Amino acid sequence: MEKEEIINGLILELRRGAVTLGVLSRLSEPHYGYSLVQILEESGFPIEPGTLYPLLRRLEKQGLLVSSWDTNENRPRKYYRLSELGRSVYNRLCDEWRSLSERVSVLINK
Repeated sequence: MEKEEIINGLILELRRGAVTLGVLSRLSEPHYGYSLVQILEESGFPIEPGTLYPLLRRLEKQGLLVSSWDTNENRPRKYYRLSELGRSVYNRLCDEWRSLSERVSVLINK
């Protein structure tokens, strides 16, 4: 296995949890998929639609998100937002992220 292939695989593993946290961070207000792509991109956290939509479906299936359709526009849009469970899980994940980040920083800065 080539070095770059190894690095890319490990970066993908690191990014996977961060993507979930990044998406949850934007859903205290309702957003539809493409608006999330734009918001995350503007925040310096790009995500491909092919990654986002399956993640939204999985998070909704887990009960972390609730969705509703807006059919008032020409094109119906499915809006997602955090459920009460989702808000609680998000807060816990943020605490864990901060703690883990501090511990890893200590390790890699020695």
